Amino acid sequence: MATKGTITAASRFNPQDDAEKLRKAMKGVGTDEAAIIEVLAHCNNSQRQQTKMEYKRLFGKDLVDDLKSELSGNFEKVVIGLLMTTPEYDAYELRNAIKGAGTDEACLIEIMASRLPSEIKAFTEIYKKEYGESLEDDICGDTSGMFQRVLVSLLTAGRDESNEVDEALAVKDAKDIYEAGEASWGTDEAKFLSVLCVRNRKHLHQVFEEYKKISGRDIEDSIKSEMSGNLEDVFLAIVNCIKCRQHYFAECLYKSMKGMGTNDCVLTRIMVSRAEIDMEDIKEHFFKKYGKTLYSFIKDDTSGDYRNILLELCGDQ
Repeated sequence: MATKGTITAASRFNPQDDAEKLRKAMKGVGTDEAAIIEVLAHCNNSQRQQTKMEYKRLFGKDLVDDLKSELSGNFEKVVIGLLMTTPEYDAYELRNAIKGAGTDEACLIEIMASRLPSEIKAFTEIYKKEYGESLEDDICGDTSGMFQRVLVSLLTAGRDESNEVDEALAVKDAKDIYEAGEASWGTDEAKFLSVLCVRNRKHLHQVFEEYKKISGRDIEDSIKSEMSGNLEDVFLAIVNCIKCRQHYFAECLYKSMKGMGTNDCVLTRIMVSRAEIDMEDIKEHFFKKYGKTLYSFIKDDTSGDYRNILLELCGDQ
């Protein structure tokens, strides 16, 4: 399915002009946050990278460092995220999830389950380059058991990327999963891993259909009844992303804002990372499922410059 983002390349882009506008926004007393939003939320990532380089050329200073000294809170996090390349941002988020106080398993699950093999390879390389450590080693140092094994399997970026569906194998895969779970005492999670982390998307759609014929239930219901905790969460995320990544992100955004308080880490990460890829489609799924626009949710749940920049990334209501 063709997908589209809310942020596209600026048609009259001039990196020198943008660099000068950003410098002006930070000079003197106070900071012109509106000017920063105007520049960074209205061009694509490639153009922002050019502006970063131009800023250094013109002023002999690092744009990110200057912005960090001027901004704070969630607004700063969005701005800094926008100035990273896509794989840099994924690597940065994973690093924070592992190296912070405790482990943010939800972040590991969201990124690892939703990214394509090419995207996983890209952020794995950046992680090693930026932090001098292996992402696999860091994940293994912070997780354990079958949950760790699922993450390591995803990290190999070894999912079949063809569109071939082997009908007989799909039936066998569905039976294997059924027998490893609902049809047996205890659960053989390794069988779920060997199918859900390895087979291509089209084939897995067929597996899910065959599974429903055999068990009379959706595979998500079986995962919920057979597993718990992080393992349940990662397998559900994989299945949901196989079925429809945009629907998965719409659900994550909804959960980040519903009820009391806001999970700003999730909200920021998805808005920054998906704005140029499939935000329009995510918005569509959000409205269909929840009967309210993503724009209105963000508007009601956030405030100040943080709200303003998120609404720009969200695009029209």
